[in-house]
Order: sequence, then structure tokens, then C-alpha cells
Amino acid sequence: MSERTATVASAIGLHARPASLFSQAAARAGVVVTITSEDGKSVNAASILGVLSLGVEHGSTVTLSAEGEGADAALDSLVELLSTDLDAR
Repeated sequence: MSERTATVASAIGLHARPASLFSQAAARAGVVVTITSEDGKSVNAASILGVLSLGVEHGSTVTLSAEGEGADAALDSLVELLSTDLDAR
């Protein structure tokens, strides 16, 4: 299993638009990606409702994990996305 950590750069955290952009990218990743908040709650990253339920705020660190062929590339791309202010997109 591959794992990456990322600090959420979006000014309002993973709410509304940033969560939508992130979950859509996770759904296109080609592997099942799990996102885990600092308090240990994990959800499928492709689920917008799941991502919203985490309540991840600006500056919070999350852990992404995935398994299978292409997992490393998918996680790298999602970490890059989270490290960007998605509110500005």
C-alpha cells in the first residue's frame, strides 16, 4: 500500500468547491484512494459527502493511501492538488 501526506492549502479547507474538485480527481485516479484526517477518520476520497464529513480545515494534514498499479502516480497527483489553493481555481 502506498501512502502520502499532504497539507491542505485551500483557504477554506476541503469544503464545497475544493472538496468537489478533489473527489472528482480521486474518482478519475484509476485506483481506490482513501483519505484520512488528523483525527483518524478515513473515507473513500472519491466520495464528496465522505470528504465533506471529515471537516478538514486549511493547514490540516491528511494522509492519502491507495493500492495497486498506478497508486504512486495517483497519490502524487492528488497531493499536488491538495497543496494548491483550490478556491483560486
